[in-house]
Amino acid sequence: MPQDGFIDAVDARILLELAEHPRATTLAIADRAGISRNTAQTRIARLEAGSLDSFERRISPAALGYPLTAFITAQVTQRLLDEVAAALAGVPEVLEVQGISGPVDLMVHVVARDADDLYRIAGLILAIPGVERTNTALVMRQLVDYRIKPLLHQAAGPG
Repeated sequence: MPQDGFIDAVDARILLELAEHPRATTLAIADRAGISRNTAQTRIARLEAGSLDSFERRISPAALGYPLTAFITAQVTQRLLDEVAAALAGVPEVLEVQGISGPVDLMVHVVARDADDLYRIAGLILAIPGVERTNTALVMRQLVDYRIKPLLHQAAGPG
């Protein structure tokens, strides 16, 4: 069992089974991954305590009435970065925020009901103390959805 926080091939096989069969029992996961139930149970518990962010299912924002997706880049006053991040976390339409390198500081992933709603959300973000400038890019079409399985297959190795 890896102690360095990285996922080894056995962990990757377990995670692939969880991704393919999220309602499977520990015994079924162990069987499919080719390990004992106790090993599966111990590793799943360790993964839940460290590597797994969430077992949350991905729900399409469009199903909730938010068909528009956009990325808003923001330049911020560096000493106010924590306050800006906290304020962004308070905006329900903000799905995630990444601190990035380059001429802008943040990449803010947002969803909106329509163009007017996106305008409102962009205005909310620009009004946050510490946000100096924003730029909004509308997603026209998603070409590759979020995925982790190719990396898990690579980590699991042949077999």
